[in-house]
Amino acid sequence: MDHLWSPWRLDYVTGKTPKGSSGCIFCDAIAGGHQSDLVVFRGPTCFVILNLYPYNNGHLMVVPNRHLASLSEATPEELHELIELTQRAEIVLTEAYAPHGMNMGINLGKPAGAGVLDHVHLHVVPRWHGDTNFMTVVGTTRVLPEDLPQSAVRLRELFARG
Repeated sequence: MDHLWSPWRLDYVTGKTPKGSSGCIFCDAIAGGHQSDLVVFRGPTCFVILNLYPYNNGHLMVVPNRHLASLSEATPEELHELIELTQRAEIVLTEAYAPHGMNMGINLGKPAGAGVLDHVHLHVVPRWHGDTNFMTVVGTTRVLPEDLPQSAVRLRELFARG
């Protein structure tokens, strides 16, 4: 029998909040706390961060710096940068991973599938033909060929080029 280990998911599965956390993973990350090493780009009103529990390698989230529960609370400047950085994420992910397509979206509220309920964020997920293979369908397991620190280095370099 083969075993797939993902010990970094234990805190998520058990609902444990990291020590010194504000209770919002995005506010903590932008303040330089827990998971700040996953931030790949910081802009004046928004930032881009790798998803700690990615659907695929390169799964990014574009997040306002301010703690906003929905788009209706965002300023025009925040909305503009949110979309601008989403476009930039598309360009960077295309160069880094050559995906066949991408999913982009916002989940507002628990019924919509939001994992972080009160800080709006836009997911950018690279997709490839066949990435929903038997491991995902039968084993309810994802296989990611690149670890998050490698992804962060690769994507930070591309975002830095502008």
